[in-house]
Amino acid sequence: MNDHSPGEGAPGYRARAGWTREQAAGLERTGETTAPVFYPPETDQMPHLHIWDTWFLRERDGTLAEVDGYRVCFSLTAPAELLPGKRHDVATIRAFYSADGREWQDAGPVFSEALGQRQWAGSALYDDGDVYLFYTAAGTDGAEELTYSQRIVAASGGRVDTTDGFELRGPWTHHELLSPDGERYEREDQSRAMIYTFRDPWFFEDPETGETWLLFEANSPVPEGSDLFDGDAGKQEFNGSVGIAHSPTGDPLAWELEAPLLDAVGVNQELERPHVVYRDGLYYLFISSHLHTFGPELSGYDALYGFVAEELHGEYVPLNGSGLVATNPPNAPFQAYSWMAFPHDGEVLVQNFFNYFDFAGETLDEIAHLPESEQRRRFGGTLGPTLRLDVSGTRTEIVGKLGHWEIPMAGESLGPTERELLARAHADDQRGGYGH
Repeated sequence: MNDHSPGEGAPGYRARAGWTREQAAGLERTGETTAPVFYPPETDQMPHLHIWDTWFLRERDGTLAEVDGYRVCFSLTAPAELLPGKRHDVATIRAFYSADGREWQDAGPVFSEALGQRQWAGSALYDDGDVYLFYTAAGTDGAEELTYSQRIVAASGGRVDTTDGFELRGPWTHHELLSPDGERYEREDQSRAMIYTFRDPWFFEDPETGETWLLFEANSPVPEGSDLFDGDAGKQEFNGSVGIAHSPTGDPLAWELEAPLLDAVGVNQELERPHVVYRDGLYYLFISSHLHTFGPELSGYDALYGFVAEELHGEYVPLNGSGLVATNPPNAPFQAYSWMAFPHDGEVLVQNFFNYFDFAGETLDEIAHLPESEQRRRFGGTLGPTLRLDVSGTRTEIVGKLGHWEIPMAGESLGPTERELLARAHADDQRGGYGH
């Protein structure tokens, strides 16, 4: 295998491709995969909110939608006065809009009522004027105690009205789309691991075939007593997978489960927010994952990981050998999380949220031992700087960054990368001047 074309992927446990322990054992920060240190923005655009997992309104072909000149994004949010560690328990989806991709406005909560006790991440489709919002219904409807059941659902009926500014309105109808079957995807009652997952729906229409798919995060069931890893149950409990469902008619509300695209049995428990970037005839599958969700004897990072194949249901191989695409610097290992990649101007841009900065502990559990004032001070709770990523075959490299919340508009040039600026400076030095 060379650096410009995928080779044969490793077989998965129940998927066509797998992320193996041998591949993940090679995880190591490099200059190409380590993001620069992020600093807080000069002005917090949404000081009244904690903002984390974010996704954009996209067209069927995957491009970021511009509706009457507006970019639109959706985020999980909670009131800023809440202790950051409690935000997942009350997560609400809000919409934001921008006329320039830099200055954003709050359009308010999307739903007055939704499925689940709270809502977790998803994706959004703009289809001939209709807005479909896919999300995770977390928790049992109506339960008094907080529960962690997860269903993949969608809301239809959304429309954008720009008659007098910007408004996203319903009425919304909520549809339960998918639940785990217990064979290809683990049910909550089957789970033996620290974390259960069946969430993060992401809409994708394959540009090669025109077929319509929904990706999601899941776990692959490994029966008790399995001889996998010589019966080492500690490794078998780490069973993350990237699930997929098919819509035979292209209907965004009708899906059929299929076998996973990729699994990481023995490697990692959480392959969060899976999504695909189609580029140069190749399918780049990206996921986010944590330091603490790697299996025994493996050391990873809070990072964006990626794989590439020649077909959507192909034999995925890990990018950069190990799968590591973008991680935080060692002196700020939790500064960003929940990366989402998308193509723009010949590059791939990667947005994220500004997580715990000015913190170099070994695990995020240590945050809870800090005074509440320090927990608040060290939490960003807003969108982080957008990374610029050069992608070629099986290799990637971080080549620069944009500002917090900066998502360029269609056709907007990004200018030279940091690598190109350094090359120009070197050439100027060689000539003994400052450029001509």
